[in-house]
Amino acid sequence: MKIRFDTDTFREILDSILRNKSRSFLTGFGVFWGIFMLMLLTGGNQGLKELLNKNFEGFAQNTCIAFADNTTKPYKGFKKDRSWNMQYSDVDRLKHMMPELETVTPSVSLWGRTAARDEYAYSSAVVKGVRADYALIETPKLMYGRYLNDADLAHERKVCVLGKKVYTTLFPEGGDPCGERILLGGTYYSVIGVDWREGGGVQINGSPSDMVTIPITQAAKAYNLGNNIQLLCFTAKPGFVMSDLTPRVREIMARAHYFDPTDEQALFLLNTQLIFGIVDNLFKGINFLVWLIGLGTLLAGVIGVSNIMMVSVKERTTEIGIRRAIGATPSQILGQIISESIVLTLVAGMSAIVFSVLILAGVELAMTEDGILKAAFQVPFGTAILAAALLTLLGVVAGLMPASRAMQIKPVDAMRDE
Repeated sequence: MKIRFDTDTFREILDSILRNKSRSFLTGFGVFWGIFMLMLLTGGNQGLKELLNKNFEGFAQNTCIAFADNTTKPYKGFKKDRSWNMQYSDVDRLKHMMPELETVTPSVSLWGRTAARDEYAYSSAVVKGVRADYALIETPKLMYGRYLNDADLAHERKVCVLGKKVYTTLFPEGGDPCGERILLGGTYYSVIGVDWREGGGVQINGSPSDMVTIPITQAAKAYNLGNNIQLLCFTAKPGFVMSDLTPRVREIMARAHYFDPTDEQALFLLNTQLIFGIVDNLFKGINFLVWLIGLGTLLAGVIGVSNIMMVSVKERTTEIGIRRAIGATPSQILGQIISESIVLTLVAGMSAIVFSVLILAGVELAMTEDGILKAAFQVPFGTAILAAALLTLLGVVAGLMPASRAMQIKPVDAMRDE
């Protein structure tokens, strides 16, 4: 069978559609609604996923964060509910005993500190002491200057990187603050950079916009922290799964600090790889549900197309019989019915794609702030092409039974019905 889309065939299809406007509308509405729901849900799911991923932007996905807490089990003569602290020596211990770890870096934080410059002051700053390699855990988004380096730590330099809110409060006039000095805890620090990250997303010991980041060696000296650290952040090398490494980390730390290796509260390990995996699986499930709903709605629409086309064929029995009588072959009748079904489904489907794209464009406009698009709520090009191919296929399927019925009409029977 060959389906011809020449001028005469298209004119006949268009004439048939216009003569049965209400029926054509009902035929296309089911397909329109199915494709519209599929495209809208797909684009919305894509945008929500991108929006959530931006909250995790700059944060290493294979990271584990460890911090000490009171023990809940007695161990080797020590009573439960004993407090303990991680030490700076734990960094080298994990590096030497676990070559699977790529980065091991400590962190300390002090809340509610006041940062001041001339008459300006920010009273809710978080002083964060880190090493230069902490940038591999939380990647800074530098607007000005640079981040901490190894020389800053080695020489205990009094330098700092300001968060966005701290910078805009202390430097309301704007401009590059590098080289300027701020007062922090009775000590002056030179500004070497500005981290422009917002406060949303993953936060470790406070919002990045409230941070004043200084070398951890300087923080230990200025705030009398000694060798104690609050957090220990580490990432796994490529090819290693963090979930497989955390039991060994707990065992090594338990042996060094004398707590039960089975005491999960004594050393709390936050495995961000599990969190990212849960989020990824969540959106895979949502995407499957979207396609299931969309295809189910579309299938219902196609069944409606087939039923209405059957009614159309029945009402055009005489017309089809006359065409057969004047020389139309069964394949020509079959081609016209299937062509009409394809045109109706394609027109309805393409209209739904265009309409859904316009709706999603409106959502994007609403999600734009200061000229920056937060997330792209749009249908992937491959999905649109797949939908168009699916529409063509479903148009053929929807027209097969009506076309088969039309081929069985004999001219004599058609004249007798007339």
